[in-house]
Amino acid sequence: MSLLSPEALVRIDREMAKYPPDQRQSAVMSALRIAQQEKGWLAPEVIEFVAHYLGMPAIAVYEVATFYNMYDLKPVGRHKITLCTNLSCTLQGADRIAAHLKARLGVDFGETTADGRYTLKAGECMGACGDGPLCLHNNHEMHERLTPDKVDELLDKWT
Repeated sequence: MSLLSPEALVRIDREMAKYPPDQRQSAVMSALRIAQQEKGWLAPEVIEFVAHYLGMPAIAVYEVATFYNMYDLKPVGRHKITLCTNLSCTLQGADRIAAHLKARLGVDFGETTADGRYTLKAGECMGACGDGPLCLHNNHEMHERLTPDKVDELLDKWT
């Protein structure tokens, strides 16, 4: 029995096809992303399933999943907000945005609101240093030049 839907497996197969057959493990990051999109987070059994599907040792997949902060190894809220806390964004006010988010949501970095709506995470450089402070919403949507008012608009939109 598969832990992932047939559609997810087709997507993973497409990613594996980009590499020579003996290098199918090169699709590990894509496979984890696809699994997380479907499941919401990467439970140990999902990581082990991905490892088996790619023909890799489970520990090798765990190493990837724990190295990159885009993978969630515990449940997160419907809206995961990853705020860049690197120096460039901090110099542009990320510390003020962090304080505003923490106060508005009532959580600290690494926590999820009681209603399961939001998870707040600190993130490393996202490669848009001139547009800080910025955050990433659910690993896919970047919001730049954040102000407390802009954060409030985003949170209201994401309810």
